[in-house]
Amino acid sequence: MLHIVDDEDVIRDALEWLAQSRGLAARGHAGGQAFLDALGEQVQAADADGAGGASAASGDCVLLDVRMPGMNGIAVFDQLVARGLLARLPVIFLTGHGDVPMAVDSLKRGAFDFFEKPFNDNQLMDRVEEAMAASRKAAGAAAVHARLATLSAREREVLDLILAGNMNKVVADKLGISMRTVEVHRAHIFDKMQVKTAVELAGLLK
Repeated sequence: MLHIVDDEDVIRDALEWLAQSRGLAARGHAGGQAFLDALGEQVQAADADGAGGASAASGDCVLLDVRMPGMNGIAVFDQLVARGLLARLPVIFLTGHGDVPMAVDSLKRGAFDFFEKPFNDNQLMDRVEEAMAASRKAAGAAAVHARLATLSAREREVLDLILAGNMNKVVADKLGISMRTVEVHRAHIFDKMQVKTAVELAGLLK
């Protein structure tokens, strides 16, 4: 989902049209607080879903205007930084000439990019797609980390030995447990990690 945060209706409408021309889902927000309110609902839904559902599949990005009444773009960015959401929600700033130093400073703090108005439509959308790809990658890594966190200490030991290429009998010997117990742990690991083979498991964790 592309979030467009700008207080000017004409800019939001134009950017939504651009996004749709690239086949990207987009949602406009008339101000910083409105965006953060909507974001709270989205993050709660993503956390409840585990992997983030459709949003994780498509990736996210925020086009964020710097100058807005009420909560400006820098204040919104600060909130995203404080919540640790920049990997999930890469930010591309839209700036006026006088805002460039602020945008550059934000790049140093993790913003994905900034574009000075007026901007080139195609170049902006290219960067949006790159940001959404980065978001998808981050969401995938977060989902794998969440699955790993569900493994017991013994399952993590078995996992490490499986990844090292050990057969069940060797795993059993190394851990001093029965082959049957290894098979049970292996089945639980595959189930929790949502894979069917050791090769798939290795590919997931590489």
